[in-house]
Amino acid sequence: MARGRAPSYDDQRINILAQAARLFARQGYAATSMNQVADACGLSKAALYHYFRDKYALLTHIAETHVQLLLAVTLEVETAYPQPQQRLQALIERFVREYSGAQDAHHVLTGEVRFLDVPDRDRILGIEREVVVHFAQAISEVRPELRASALDKPLSMLLFGMINWLFTWFKPSQPLDYSTLAPLVADVFLNGMRGLHVPNNSLMTEP
Repeated sequence: MARGRAPSYDDQRINILAQAARLFARQGYAATSMNQVADACGLSKAALYHYFRDKYALLTHIAETHVQLLLAVTLEVETAYPQPQQRLQALIERFVREYSGAQDAHHVLTGEVRFLDVPDRDRILGIEREVVVHFAQAISEVRPELRASALDKPLSMLLFGMINWLFTWFKPSQPLDYSTLAPLVADVFLNGMRGLHVPNNSLMTEP
């Protein structure tokens, strides 16, 4: 009879992924060894291999789990907020809040996926592009003319430019923490979008 998993197996996997993400984010994937991951988790190297076959598997799991979470949050918000303006605001606020607890994983997704093999990288970045498509759709539903002018996706990327790099400079403290920052980010983007001048299509076409 095969031996079953210990009750703590899933919790230990989560801890390993968190510790590996912290190390990858701080010193880089290439500079991190499995010995360092094992030490950070309080495990032997042999025990670590019981959970993940190698460092590459850790990188894949961290990046894919994080981007799948972002897609799940996006779909959840779309279901909960049928009104376009509220949906876009909720998407922005939820992403800021999600990033607050996943800064290491997000750093890995944005900076370390270049070490993945092409099929794995394409799969993970494909999910990321799907999230961007949902944001572009949310933006165009608030202002439909942005899609006609091909500005919905560039605005989505500008928005992610604001959100994605918060972890590089923002140091939460009172009175401004992630919970109070999230609606501010949404307000800045939404109010700026309302006043945005949409250029004529002819002006956007290269000569």
